[in-house]
Amino acid sequence: MKLNFLYSNIQADVAAIEDELQVAVASEQAPLIEEAARQLLAAGGKRIRPIFVCLTARLGQFQWNQVEQAAVAVELIHMASIVHDDVVDDADVRRGRPTIKSKWGNHVAMYTGDFLFAKSLEYMTKIADPEAHRVLSKVTVELAVGEIEQLRAKYDFNQNVRTYLRRIKRKTALLIAASCQLGGIVAQLDPKLHRKLFLFGYYVGMSFQITDDILDFTGSEKSLGKPAGEDLRQGNITLPVFFAMEDEALKSRLHQITEETQRAEMQAFIAAVRASGAIEKSEVIAESYLQKAVAILDEFPPAKELKPLKQIVQFLDKRKY
Repeated sequence: MKLNFLYSNIQADVAAIEDELQVAVASEQAPLIEEAARQLLAAGGKRIRPIFVCLTARLGQFQWNQVEQAAVAVELIHMASIVHDDVVDDADVRRGRPTIKSKWGNHVAMYTGDFLFAKSLEYMTKIADPEAHRVLSKVTVELAVGEIEQLRAKYDFNQNVRTYLRRIKRKTALLIAASCQLGGIVAQLDPKLHRKLFLFGYYVGMSFQITDDILDFTGSEKSLGKPAGEDLRQGNITLPVFFAMEDEALKSRLHQITEETQRAEMQAFIAAVRASGAIEKSEVIAESYLQKAVAILDEFPPAKELKPLKQIVQFLDKRKY
């Protein structure tokens, strides 16, 4: 997903953040961890969290170094969670490249994730406002809880949708929400406004993850960077699966999925979920979250700086592969 055309006025900022991420992962004491972290950086990524820090900061008065520190910190946390997630999911491929876990093993992967978390703390110490520290520390705790919840819920086809929504809130939405709020905090916005930015980011994050879960059934292996249906094969029960399981016969079939399910079998399951109408129902929910996000922005005083935020919401609404 390329967002560059939406924020041409801050491309230089994003490039500077990319350069600083390279600096952040450097380590003379642990060259293997540095190599592993650089591989993850080279794989690219949406960088949507740093982008939101930059865009929301433009709603107020800011010093660039504070914005950069916050943006790098949130992306390092996101990177760390990816590395740990790949260990938990036993994933061999991410974004079309071998994972750190598959190339160097679980031990190096876990220590790389820990290193990235620690570096994020180092960057946060350079931000003066204690509210920024409180927001990000709380979200980081919730992120870890979300990872544990996902592990506990694997292959549990009897869980409810509320459990799923709480899980994606913790795993995805809250860090995006914090990214939006951090921009407002470092830009010295009124607390009422930066709390609204948190809510805006939460709605965007929920839609973002639901759409990712939809793409697991509708995307190609090339666009996803992993086989379609891989989340389901790993036992992650997502919104399209919940809707598909409204058909009792299909629910019974889905119960048969395990890590050993072959790709040809998975293709049949994917086709069944797509034919069930579950994708369309999930898209309605994803869009409803984006509508709530736009409604939050409409509560702000009119400003040209709101336009790129609304453009990103519009782009996410069209995100399909």
